[in-house]
Amino acid sequence: MSLINTTIKPFKANTYHNGKFGTVTDADLKGKWSVFVFYPADFTFVCPTELGDVADLYPEFQKLGVEIYSVSTDTHFVHKAWADASETIKKIKYPMIADPTGTITRNFGVMIEEEGLALRGTFLVNPEGVIKVCEIHDLGIGRDAGELLRKVKAAQYVASHPGEVCPAKWKEGAATLKPSLDLVGKI
Repeated sequence: MSLINTTIKPFKANTYHNGKFGTVTDADLKGKWSVFVFYPADFTFVCPTELGDVADLYPEFQKLGVEIYSVSTDTHFVHKAWADASETIKKIKYPMIADPTGTITRNFGVMIEEEGLALRGTFLVNPEGVIKVCEIHDLGIGRDAGELLRKVKAAQYVASHPGEVCPAKWKEGAATLKPSLDLVGKI
Protein backbone atom coordinates (compact mmCIF):
# COMPACT_ATOMS: atom_id res chain seq x y z
CA MET A 1 0.00 0.00 0.00
CA SER A 2 1.31 3.44 -0.90
CA LEU A 3 1.98 6.02 1.78
CA ILE A 4 1.14 8.89 -0.59
CA ASN A 5 -1.68 11.04 0.83
CA THR A 6 -1.62 9.23 4.18
CA THR A 7 -1.10 11.01 7.47
CA ILE A 8 2.11 10.26 9.35
CA LYS A 9 1.71 8.22 12.50
CA PRO A 10 2.35 9.73 15.94
CA PHE A 11 5.93 9.52 17.18
CA LYS A 12 8.36 10.93 19.72
CA ALA A 13 12.11 10.61 19.26
CA ASN A 14 15.44 11.86 20.54
CA THR A 15 17.51 14.08 18.27
CA TYR A 16 21.00 15.39 17.89
CA HIS A 17 20.80 18.95 16.59
CA ASN A 18 23.42 21.71 16.52
CA GLY A 19 25.53 20.13 19.25
CA LYS A 20 22.62 19.41 21.61
CA PHE A 21 20.27 16.57 22.40
CA GLY A 22 16.55 17.21 22.08
CA THR A 23 13.27 15.59 21.11
CA VAL A 24 10.87 15.85 18.20
CA THR A 25 7.29 14.64 17.87
CA ASP A 26 4.76 14.46 15.08
CA ALA A 27 3.05 17.50 16.67
CA ASP A 28 6.20 19.57 16.03
CA LEU A 29 5.68 19.09 12.27
CA LYS A 30 2.20 20.58 12.11
CA GLY A 31 1.96 23.82 10.18
CA LYS A 32 5.18 23.43 8.18
CA TRP A 33 6.64 21.34 5.39
CA SER A 34 9.00 18.57 6.49
CA VAL A 35 11.36 16.16 4.75
CA PHE A 36 12.41 12.85 6.28
CA VAL A 37 15.65 11.41 4.93
CA PHE A 38 16.05 7.82 6.14
CA TYR A 39 19.47 6.20 5.81
CA PRO A 40 20.90 2.85 6.93
CA ALA A 41 23.51 3.77 9.53
CA ASP A 42 26.03 6.26 10.86
CA PHE A 43 29.72 5.68 10.11
CA THR A 44 29.00 4.27 6.65
CA PHE A 45 29.95 5.23 3.10
CA VAL A 46 27.10 6.49 0.90
CA CYS A 47 25.18 7.99 3.84
CA PRO A 48 27.57 10.86 4.57
CA THR A 49 27.62 11.84 0.89
CA GLU A 50 23.83 12.13 0.90
CA LEU A 51 23.53 13.88 4.26
CA GLY A 52 26.32 16.29 3.29
CA ASP A 53 24.53 17.04 0.00
CA VAL A 54 21.34 17.86 1.93
CA ALA A 55 23.37 19.97 4.39
CA ASP A 56 24.78 22.00 1.49
CA LEU A 57 21.24 22.84 0.29
CA TYR A 58 19.69 23.17 3.76
CA PRO A 59 19.55 27.00 3.57
CA GLU A 60 17.52 26.68 0.34
CA PHE A 61 15.08 24.29 2.01
CA GLN A 62 14.76 26.68 4.97
CA LYS A 63 13.93 29.57 2.63
CA LEU A 64 10.96 27.47 1.51
CA GLY A 65 9.88 26.90 5.12
CA VAL A 66 10.97 23.25 5.06
CA GLU A 67 12.59 21.41 7.96
CA ILE A 68 14.80 18.45 7.18
CA TYR A 69 15.03 15.43 9.49
CA SER A 70 17.58 12.69 8.87
CA VAL A 71 16.63 9.37 10.47
CA SER A 72 18.54 6.17 11.19
CA THR A 73 18.14 3.39 13.71
CA ASP A 74 21.25 4.63 15.53
CA THR A 75 20.94 6.44 18.87
CA HIS A 76 21.35 10.18 19.33
CA PHE A 77 24.64 9.39 21.10
CA VAL A 78 25.96 7.74 17.93
CA HIS A 79 24.79 10.75 15.86
CA LYS A 80 26.89 12.99 18.13
CA ALA A 81 29.92 10.71 17.90
CA TRP A 82 29.62 10.72 14.10
CA ALA A 83 29.41 14.52 13.99
CA ASP A 84 32.47 14.70 16.26
CA ALA A 85 34.40 12.35 13.95
CA SER A 86 33.35 13.54 10.49
CA GLU A 87 33.76 16.99 8.92
CA THR A 88 30.91 16.17 6.52
CA ILE A 89 28.46 15.31 9.31
CA LYS A 90 29.68 18.19 11.48
CA LYS A 91 28.29 20.67 8.89
CA ILE A 92 24.72 19.32 9.31
CA LYS A 93 22.42 21.97 10.78
CA TYR A 94 19.16 20.00 10.60
CA PRO A 95 17.94 17.59 13.32
CA MET A 96 19.22 14.02 13.21
CA ILE A 97 16.52 11.72 14.58
CA ALA A 98 17.46 8.61 16.57
CA ASP A 99 15.15 5.65 15.97
CA PRO A 100 16.80 2.73 17.82
CA THR A 101 13.47 0.91 18.27
CA GLY A 102 12.73 1.23 14.54
CA THR A 103 9.22 2.56 15.20
CA ILE A 104 9.47 5.57 12.89
CA THR A 105 11.37 3.57 10.27
CA ARG A 106 8.62 0.92 10.26
CA ASN A 107 5.88 3.58 10.18
CA PHE A 108 7.37 4.89 6.94
CA GLY A 109 7.76 1.36 5.53
CA VAL A 110 11.54 1.45 5.05
CA MET A 111 12.77 -1.00 7.71
CA ILE A 112 15.01 -3.87 6.61
CA GLU A 113 13.81 -6.20 9.36
CA GLU A 114 16.59 -8.79 9.15
CA GLU A 115 19.24 -6.05 9.52
CA GLY A 116 17.49 -3.52 11.78
CA LEU A 117 18.44 -0.77 9.30
CA ALA A 118 16.51 1.63 7.09
CA LEU A 119 16.42 1.68 3.32
CA ARG A 120 17.25 5.01 1.70
CA GLY A 121 13.80 6.60 1.94
CA THR A 122 12.84 10.22 1.36
CA PHE A 123 9.43 11.57 2.32
CA LEU A 124 7.96 15.06 1.91
CA VAL A 125 5.23 15.82 4.45
CA ASN A 126 2.91 18.81 4.03
CA PRO A 127 1.88 21.14 6.88
CA GLU A 128 -1.16 18.96 7.62
CA GLY A 129 1.06 15.91 8.21
CA VAL A 130 0.21 14.23 4.90
CA ILE A 131 2.91 12.49 2.84
CA LYS A 132 3.15 14.05 -0.64
CA VAL A 133 6.42 12.55 -1.95
CA CYS A 134 7.85 9.11 -1.28
CA GLU A 135 11.08 7.85 -2.82
CA ILE A 136 12.80 4.65 -1.72
CA HIS A 137 16.20 3.47 -2.95
CA ASP A 138 18.23 0.32 -2.56
CA LEU A 139 21.21 0.79 -0.25
CA GLY A 140 23.79 1.21 -3.02
CA ILE A 141 21.97 4.08 -4.78
CA GLY A 142 22.57 7.56 -3.39
CA ARG A 143 20.08 10.42 -3.66
CA ASP A 144 20.38 13.94 -5.08
CA ALA A 145 19.36 16.84 -2.81
CA GLY A 146 18.93 19.11 -5.85
CA GLU A 147 16.21 16.85 -7.21
CA LEU A 148 14.60 16.73 -3.76
CA LEU A 149 14.57 20.54 -3.68
CA ARG A 150 12.87 20.58 -7.11
CA LYS A 151 10.20 18.16 -5.86
CA VAL A 152 9.58 20.30 -2.77
CA LYS A 153 9.06 23.37 -4.95
CA ALA A 154 6.69 21.44 -7.22
CA ALA A 155 4.67 20.11 -4.27
CA GLN A 156 4.42 23.56 -2.72
CA TYR A 157 3.36 25.05 -6.08
CA VAL A 158 0.64 22.45 -6.59
CA ALA A 159 -0.58 22.94 -2.99
CA SER A 160 -0.91 26.70 -3.49
CA HIS A 161 -2.34 26.54 -7.05
CA PRO A 162 -5.38 24.22 -7.03
CA GLY A 163 -6.20 22.88 -10.48
CA GLU A 164 -2.61 23.09 -11.74
CA VAL A 165 -0.03 20.31 -12.04
CA CYS A 166 3.71 20.33 -12.68
CA PRO A 167 4.92 18.35 -15.71
CA ALA A 168 8.13 16.31 -15.90
CA LYS A 169 11.32 18.26 -15.24
CA TRP A 170 9.29 21.27 -14.05
CA LYS A 171 11.44 24.00 -12.55
CA GLU A 172 10.31 26.99 -10.54
CA GLY A 173 8.89 29.64 -12.87
CA ALA A 174 8.23 27.21 -15.75
CA ALA A 175 4.81 26.61 -17.25
CA THR A 176 2.41 24.27 -15.50
CA LEU A 177 -0.59 22.39 -16.83
CA LYS A 178 -4.30 22.78 -16.10
CA PRO A 179 -5.79 19.33 -16.68
CA SER A 180 -8.91 19.53 -18.83
CA LEU A 181 -10.71 17.75 -21.63
CA ASP A 182 -9.01 20.15 -24.06
CA LEU A 183 -5.55 18.72 -23.18
CA VAL A 184 -6.44 15.07 -23.71
CA GLY A 185 -4.25 13.71 -26.52
CA LYS A 186 -2.57 17.08 -27.14
CA ILE A 187 0.52 16.67 -24.98
